[in-house]
Amino acid sequence: MKKFTKIVATVSDMKCEHEYVKKLIKSGVNVVRLNTAHMDYEGMERVIKTVRSISEKVALLVDTKGPEIRTTPTEDGSKILVAKGSTIMVKGAPETKSTEKCVCVSYQDFVKDVPVGSDVLIDDGETALKVIEAKDDYLVCSVENDGEIGGKKSVNVPGVRINLPSLTEKDIRFIGYAAKLEVDFIAHSFVRNAQDVADVQKELDLLECPAKIIAKIENQEGVDNIDEILECVYGVMIARGDMGIEIAQEKIPGIQRALIRKCVEIKKPVIVATQMLHTMIKNPRPTRAEVTDVANAIYYRTDAIMLSGETAYGDYGVEAVQTMSSIAAEVEASKDIRNDIHVPNISKSKTAYLAETALKSANDLGVKAVLTDSISGRTARYLAAFRRNTPVYALSFSPRTARELNLSYGVSPRIMEQGGSKEEILIKTLEKLKKKEILEDADQVAYLGNSFAIGGGTTFLEIITVGELLNKTKDKLNK
Repeated sequence: MKKFTKIVATVSDMKCEHEYVKKLIKSGVNVVRLNTAHMDYEGMERVIKTVRSISEKVALLVDTKGPEIRTTPTEDGSKILVAKGSTIMVKGAPETKSTEKCVCVSYQDFVKDVPVGSDVLIDDGETALKVIEAKDDYLVCSVENDGEIGGKKSVNVPGVRINLPSLTEKDIRFIGYAAKLEVDFIAHSFVRNAQDVADVQKELDLLECPAKIIAKIENQEGVDNIDEILECVYGVMIARGDMGIEIAQEKIPGIQRALIRKCVEIKKPVIVATQMLHTMIKNPRPTRAEVTDVANAIYYRTDAIMLSGETAYGDYGVEAVQTMSSIAAEVEASKDIRNDIHVPNISKSKTAYLAETALKSANDLGVKAVLTDSISGRTARYLAAFRRNTPVYALSFSPRTARELNLSYGVSPRIMEQGGSKEEILIKTLEKLKKKEILEDADQVAYLGNSFAIGGGTTFLEIITVGELLNKTKDKLNK
């Protein structure tokens, strides 16, 4: 494996040519993200068809818009110029155009929820307003800096609980589209508590859709309720863009590290997102600070790192993925094991105990790789939690399970062909690794499996050479 850290890349319908997406995947993309805040159904379908025409192994992640507030479009599509010290009205009027005198937002009860003294930040904080007076149907705001306000721009009110429903009508429609198009993950925006997750799961259950939920943590309420959120999601995305607006920016690095630790401890995938290589939207090289940001996320032990505008509409999308891949490979080779995160309750879980033992054998016995059967993906995720640099090959009976493992650190899923057996996929995997000169017959591997192939989790660990395992498996297949 060239890298162990997984890469999520955003692809837009405006830039999803076959050759471009193919280069992204070849450069190291494991999961393709679609942002429904900037996409319609036709665009979503176009991106998904392009990805699937290239690879059945790459996972698809669809973002919902979630309980967010945006400005309404302006009358002629132009931006509203505002000057520091001036005043402007803000009101909740989703169907009304914004003007120079009054900025309208997409949440009807905005005036009722936002008290005097609140900060109103527009377009990720590019323009800041202060609420100085509240009228019956609008707020009077003082402009804090010279700036411009465009239509459909984000609106944040730090520290204020906005009583929006967790799912919008648009979200519900797009979850329906996602189910129809068989996406692998739904990343729900602005998750505040377990109920927000339950609302998404209810829609998925109605559609009989097996897509897994990723909770996007991007406000203080989500951070405060992370334990209850983790109990009911597949994984977490640390969405630092809105988080950096909703929460004091100096707190973000500490929150990022704490959330990664919690995800590792509970053995669930975690993604670090937003502006990781933002400069590469317009430039062929990142800043040193961006390189360090990507590196630190890996040092902190994240499963995955994400690109947004860099690949969605940037001029150097492929180069951004290549840069991220090279940073990951370099950092992984130099990680200090003293920074490893303790994975608790090993003695109480047979699967976790065997997973840790298999990985320890790499140091104790020189084992070169770990192979495991993967029905649900649980054993592979347990292996990923230890963040070792021993490659894990998950032999999957389900293409969907295999794609889900594209979010797990160090796991390379191998999909069994339709109608094949466990023995056939194991033989093909070992032969392919030998052909690529990753393994040799004399190399030792650790094999984790289920003794009776009836499910219920991993029950045994075998340390064996590649040659011996191949001969043993072929003999069993020929009987």
